[in-house]
Amino acid sequence: MTDSLKATIQRDLHEAMRAKQEVRVSTLRMALSAIGNAEVAGKEARVLSDRETITVLTKEAKKRKESAAVYREAGRAETAAREEAEMAVLEGYLPKQLGEEEVDAVVERAIEQVGATSMAQMGQVMALAQQEIAGRADGALVAGKVKARLTF
Repeated sequence: MTDSLKATIQRDLHEAMRAKQEVRVSTLRMALSAIGNAEVAGKEARVLSDRETITVLTKEAKKRKESAAVYREAGRAETAAREEAEMAVLEGYLPKQLGEEEVDAVVERAIEQVGATSMAQMGQVMALAQQEIAGRADGALVAGKVKARLTF
């Protein structure tokens, strides 16, 4: 049986600690903390599936990307570089991101399956599209494409 994504991250953390990889160690600790927080959120504690773990890691990577952009705008290149390094570590655990054409194809299939003809059905289309995409594209990109397609 293969390791869960969380177990893989824990193993990689120990290897990074032995190799004294400071950025990798702090990033993996942060990721495990975010996963742990997600596991205890809600009414009762549970173990996250790999898909749910990917969702947590995607959110954390997105935070790093947004922070890096803000730091760059503020002229804090060193801090931005640290955020980008952390984002790169997290992206190593995420599935390959879909290209624009692939996202367009998923959106088209979701619209067809729902039979959507107006913005009133955007939620249904998004739910279906997000199931197929599952962390392989930014939700804002998908939402923008659905919105553009449903606005005639």
